[in-house]
Amino acid sequence: MGEASFQSNPNYVDFLLHLADTNLILGQRLCEWCGHGPILEQDIAMSNIALDLIGQSRNFYQYAAELLADGRTEDDLAYLRTERDYKNLLITELKNGDFGATVLRQFFFDAFQLLLMEKLVHSKDLKLAAIAEKSIKETKYHFKWSAEWVIRLGDGTEESHQRMEKAIEDIKNYTGEMFVLSSYEKALVANDLIPDVSKMEAAWKQKVQAVLDEATLSLDFEKTFTQKGGKEGRHTEHLGFMLAELQYMQRAYPNLQW
Repeated sequence: MGEASFQSNPNYVDFLLHLADTNLILGQRLCEWCGHGPILEQDIAMSNIALDLIGQSRNFYQYAAELLADGRTEDDLAYLRTERDYKNLLITELKNGDFGATVLRQFFFDAFQLLLMEKLVHSKDLKLAAIAEKSIKETKYHFKWSAEWVIRLGDGTEESHQRMEKAIEDIKNYTGEMFVLSSYEKALVANDLIPDVSKMEAAWKQKVQAVLDEATLSLDFEKTFTQKGGKEGRHTEHLGFMLAELQYMQRAYPNLQW
C-alpha cells in the first residue's frame, strides 16, 4: 500500500503531523540546553539528539506536505501553523526544568518512541515504514542515553536521587497521553492503517520499570492522572511561547532565504 492509498485520507495526514509536531517540539526544547549543559560532552549529546528529532520531524512534514498537495512545504507546516493546529504530545512541550527532569522526560518519550518505531517499520505504507526504519537507529541511541542518565542520577547522590523523584512526580501525569487514541488515530486503527498505541502501554511500563528499578526510583503507575489534549490541539500555556520563538523569523520575514 503506497502513497496514493492515503492521498485522500485527512486522518492519515493528521497522524503524520502528530509525529512531526511531537519530534519538532521536543527537539526545540532540547535545543534550549545548547551551551547550558552540565558538562560539554552531554551538552553536545543533547544537541545531537535534538538534531535527530528535528531531522525525523522533517521527514514526516515532507510526507504530509506531499499528501496535502496544496502547495505547502515542510517549512510552512512547521512555521506557519498556529498553536491549536499543533498535535504534539503535551509531555514534549513541558519546560525543561533541571537536567534530571529533562533526562527523565526524554527517557519516558524514548521508551515510547522506540516501541512505536518498531511497529511502524512494518507499516503497510512503505514510505512511512522507510522513515521509521531510518529513525529507529537514532531512537535506540536516544533511549540508551536517557536510560543511562536516569540510572546514574537516580542511584547517584542523595540530592540527585531526590531531584529525580521530584521529576517523576512533575512529569508522570503526562505519560498517559501517549497511549490515548486521538480521533484521527481511532479512525486509522479501525482500518488497520497504523498500530494501536493503546496496546503498547504494558510494554512501555515494563521497559520503564526495569530502568527505574536499577535507578532505585519509584513510580506508582496506578496513581497517575492522564493529562491529555495535545494530540487534538489543546495545549499547555508553554507551547504558545515556544512557537513565538520558533516561528519568529519566518513570520517576521516571510519567504526569507539565507
